[in-house]
Amino acid sequence: MQIYKVGGAVRDRLLGKPVTDIDWVVVGATTEEMLALGYRPVGADFPVFLHPKSGEEYALARTERKSGRGYGGFTFHASPEVTLEEDLIRRDLTINAMAEDNQQNLTDPYHGQRDLEDRILRHVSPAFAEDPLRVLRVARFAARYADLGFTVAPQTLELMRQLSESGELQALTAERSWKEISRALMEDQPQVFIQVLRDCDALRVLMPEVDALFGVPQPEVHHPEIDTGIHTLSVLEQSALHKQPLTVRWACLLHDLGKGLTPTEEWPRHIAHEHTGLKLIKAVNERFKAPKDCQELALLVGKYHTHGHRALELKASTLLELLQSFDVYRRPQRFEEFIVACEMDARGRKGLEQRSYPQADYLRGAAKAAREVAVQPLLEKGLKGPELGEALKRERLKALKVYKENA
Repeated sequence: MQIYKVGGAVRDRLLGKPVTDIDWVVVGATTEEMLALGYRPVGADFPVFLHPKSGEEYALARTERKSGRGYGGFTFHASPEVTLEEDLIRRDLTINAMAEDNQQNLTDPYHGQRDLEDRILRHVSPAFAEDPLRVLRVARFAARYADLGFTVAPQTLELMRQLSESGELQALTAERSWKEISRALMEDQPQVFIQVLRDCDALRVLMPEVDALFGVPQPEVHHPEIDTGIHTLSVLEQSALHKQPLTVRWACLLHDLGKGLTPTEEWPRHIAHEHTGLKLIKAVNERFKAPKDCQELALLVGKYHTHGHRALELKASTLLELLQSFDVYRRPQRFEEFIVACEMDARGRKGLEQRSYPQADYLRGAAKAAREVAVQPLLEKGLKGPELGEALKRERLKALKVYKENA
């Protein structure tokens, strides 16, 4: 029995990055031997065990063969005869197909270390094209290591394009897709993830609503970058630069989908794109079964982001409607995420990345003014039910009018 550290732990150590998760491969062992040593089985499809003390995952060396569509369409074979090289060749990228023993002796049959040095994301073997999830994974790695100068090898990008055209991407489950998308959006350069998906035609398959934004012009006076797709990437980039949470990044990606529906004869204007985009945002939310908080914020940002930009001009009554829509009295955090999404939208424009956004503090002040309206005096007047609700609304409107006058 020989035990090796494999995959990301080896890759990140060689890159000088922090090693968080460690995967282990066991060569020359049987399931019975692992159980006898106290390892606990967890793998349903193939033999994976938890170490009796550390709880880390140890997998028996295995080979795999394509047997159906999608990420799960494989049969696995694990036995003591499977070599380390045979286990490594089934992995996606050369930089993930290295192993080291407990003396840090490197086993690198597919030249992953060389590709690390050359900053290339390259597939290990033609079997790469058998797993559609790898399209998303490679795009995610491109986003993760973009700051180090990594690019996708042309031959690998071509295999990703073949997968995109094969219909295999449609076989991915919403859960598996969302796991990769959400992780990619939380990388330092999530816009690279979207760009790589577009480069291999996967964006057109997975998110045609986002892909449709590229080539759609906007008024240059507001959008020096002109292209709506480029603007979307820039907004996503700003959300990462400002360390925004997943909810905000997801909303930033989807906020302008309505512009993809504007008839060409109306370009570069996009009248009512906020409302036309809602059905598209809803469709993307449902396709990937995004978490509820991501879904809700994406829809609200899509509908109201232009309100955010025009905050200083809004009537007190419109301001109140906006605050009510977000339920700022019970869910203040959601309104705060809306505000920062609007700010990212304003900054995601060529040459305007450092612009100030006074609307943010103005909206925060409006929310504070509305929240500070006391309910107790109205209760003491004997008001209740719908009558109380209307009276509270009137008092909040008065408070917002005062706020506007003094702002």
